[in-house]
Amino acid sequence: MKSASKISAAEAAALVKPGDWVEYGTSLCQPDVFDQALAERKAELSNINIRACLTVRPRAVLEADPQREVFNWYNWHFSGYDRKKADLGQANYIPCNLGEISDYYRRFIAPSEIAVIKVCPVDANGFFNFSAANLWHSAILERAKIVIVEVCEGLPYVHGVNNGVHISQVDYIIQGDSRAAPELPNPAATDIDRTVAQLIAAEIEDGACLQVGIGGMPNAVCSMLLHSGVRNLGVHTEMLTDGIIDLYQAGIITGAAKQMDVGKIVCSFGLGSQALYSAINGNTDILCNAVETTNLPHTIMRNNNVVGINNTTQMDLQGQAASEADGHRHISGSGGQLQFMRGAYASQGGKAFMCLASTYERKGVRKSRIVLDMPPGTIVTTPRSDMMYVVTEYGMVNLKGKSIPERAKAMISIAHPDFREQLEREARENGLILKNQF
Repeated sequence: MKSASKISAAEAAALVKPGDWVEYGTSLCQPDVFDQALAERKAELSNINIRACLTVRPRAVLEADPQREVFNWYNWHFSGYDRKKADLGQANYIPCNLGEISDYYRRFIAPSEIAVIKVCPVDANGFFNFSAANLWHSAILERAKIVIVEVCEGLPYVHGVNNGVHISQVDYIIQGDSRAAPELPNPAATDIDRTVAQLIAAEIEDGACLQVGIGGMPNAVCSMLLHSGVRNLGVHTEMLTDGIIDLYQAGIITGAAKQMDVGKIVCSFGLGSQALYSAINGNTDILCNAVETTNLPHTIMRNNNVVGINNTTQMDLQGQAASEADGHRHISGSGGQLQFMRGAYASQGGKAFMCLASTYERKGVRKSRIVLDMPPGTIVTTPRSDMMYVVTEYGMVNLKGKSIPERAKAMISIAHPDFREQLEREARENGLILKNQF
């Protein structure tokens, strides 16, 4: 059994050696005082490899090393900050299905030299709670050669299965700052968001079990459900959002109709406003569980009437969704999108929705998000074979069981009217729709 020692952030950073792999964890659990102390050692180090995910505050190691001379940043899912660093050549993406990452650590990734995870203060049972970011932190700490926790009083304490690490598994404890958990601003819903949300909300029935992805459109669905009259919703999701908490506080989410974790809101992490963090702090209705227990399709489908709501940036006429890249430029990550699309579809009575605005603007020019084919290098996040409902502000189509020409016609029907003629011409010229079809 380990005996945890209290040390300073500088002493913890001094444990890092050239060539080491260092684990920073995810979102709310990324360390801050350790990060600053490690950045201050830049001149003494070389080839330090850091794995992280969904960075919610600027990282001192990246700000101190803009030319990537010392610190190599590897990331499981980009935040806006990570994306900017990738555009500058400072960050690398690790392809994944988010629900499999614990397994990657246990089976395929060599034990890291050091793991540093931000945690809540130790509780009465000797556990440091992971707050609203359980994810794969247990798998990291099981394998790391040196385990360090950075204690922060500003994090909400969140219940969950194995949502924390026992002091007996910790080598060193460092005192962090007491700053409140970082917020993720909620963008105001647009008219297009509301139109898409209205179409999806009309398909959600009493007792449905929700998965809500990140972004304006999925959150707009939650806003629509507040006034839809639907009742007794459940939640089994990857990310806990403000929209879900609004439904919970309005009494619309009860979890009473769930088959698994009845009466509980189940997530793997939460990001949002301080109101969200206050609502989940010590709340026994919330379970923040490891990602392998939330995201795997065979688990998701154990609840009936699962409704998965995700968004994407571009789709082609055959129904492929590119949600994480534009050409060779990486934007975000695969996340749990594919796993929830599969799990929702496999659920008894389940529905999987992919939503997007029909157009976007670039340099003052309006372009269609529905295209004949993706730009070279673009990564497909959800393949055509997994696509169910697709929704834009111009309507909703179900692609399950449809042939390629039927899919092309369906996708064209929900494209912006200004692009439909061009899309149909391209579809016919490239053999997606044959002569005399339709």
